[in-house]
Amino acid sequence: MRFLTKIFNLNDPGWGRGQGSNGSEPPSGGQQPPKRPPQQSGPPDLDQVWRDFNQRLGSLFGRKQGGHGSGDQGPGGLGGPTARQSRIGLGVIVLIAAAIWLGSGFFIVQDGQVAVVTQFGKYKNTVQAGFQWRLPYPIESQEIVNVSQLRTLDVGFRGNARSRVLPEALMLTEDENIVDVQFVVQYRLRANGAPDYLFKLKDPDESVRQAAQSSMREVVGTRKMDSVLYESRTDVANTVQKLMQQILDSYQSGIQISSVAIQNVQPPEQVQAAFDDAVKAGQDSERQSNEGRAYLNQIVPMARGQASRIIEQAEGYRAKVVGNAVGDTARFSSVLAEYRKSPQVIRERMYLETMQQMYSGANKVLVDTRGSGNMLYLPLDKIMQQVAQDPAKAAPVTGASVPAPVSTPVAPVTSSSTSRANQSAGQLTRDRANR
Repeated sequence: MRFLTKIFNLNDPGWGRGQGSNGSEPPSGGQQPPKRPPQQSGPPDLDQVWRDFNQRLGSLFGRKQGGHGSGDQGPGGLGGPTARQSRIGLGVIVLIAAAIWLGSGFFIVQDGQVAVVTQFGKYKNTVQAGFQWRLPYPIESQEIVNVSQLRTLDVGFRGNARSRVLPEALMLTEDENIVDVQFVVQYRLRANGAPDYLFKLKDPDESVRQAAQSSMREVVGTRKMDSVLYESRTDVANTVQKLMQQILDSYQSGIQISSVAIQNVQPPEQVQAAFDDAVKAGQDSERQSNEGRAYLNQIVPMARGQASRIIEQAEGYRAKVVGNAVGDTARFSSVLAEYRKSPQVIRERMYLETMQQMYSGANKVLVDTRGSGNMLYLPLDKIMQQVAQDPAKAAPVTGASVPAPVSTPVAPVTSSSTSRANQSAGQLTRDRANR
């Protein structure tokens, strides 16, 4: 080891000056080495440093130095190391190389990643995050896979909606219309799916893209155009996600589909204007239909209500008329029965009731003036009209509220006029009794 230390000692002042390990030239022929001239003090020459290193490395493997004679040197010289020193130097180099080779098997796996270790190209195991070691290359190797990353795949466009990829976006619906579908797929690797992701598929990301296109075309092909454009976007996205997962599971890809989001669905640009006109016409038709239904819902209940009201009024009128007729019949029957019992009394009563009805509506005041002289006249007709117009405001007849008496001559009532009135009342009574 001391021999190796002398050879590879970088602090040796003889490096780059053609001198020995102690700062002097190697001895030759037993002569004393000359002293270093003072003018040689200075930085070493790089070329000479490299030559000295090659000479010392060659002496380690038993190679003689050139330019210093061929005589044998002592054990401490650089001309020829012993066999034991050569074996030790070779062993040290082998140990250093082996340590470096074994140290190359250490690697670090970051959080959220896993390392897939292969042995001679064949899968061996999967290691988790941390400081790990494997057998060095070419026996074993590792490949780092990020399993926590959420990967995003654009189908039908790249980056934004204007950068369309028509071969991916154009799809045929059930009613033989073409729609432009742009959607985004998000997926990540399963916890134990890294080996399948690396070895089961040649290009996993491209496989996901093809599975997405195939699933979307299958779902769109079973639906009508209006359903895809307006009604069932969410349902279409969910169905595509389930179908994609089934396809990728059949491939054993180790991929989990997180979501499928439809970004834009529209007709092709060539027919966009005509489609907008058709959509506007459909919307106008729907609006007019809604207005007609609203008017129908408004007018029919009103007509039904009016018909019901008229029917109820007719029923009420019928009940009223029938009730009045039944009442009149019952009253006449009762009067007839009483009349048969005592005709004279009923006749007289009917006469009095008739007179009462006649004179209750008359505005004439008859006064018996058998005696002579003037009398005080009260305007009873005016008071009765006032009471009939507004009974609530009519004040009781008092001495203060009664107008001043007017002395008015009253024509005498003769017996002939009285008899004519009696004859008229009797005739009216007889006519009613006959009826």
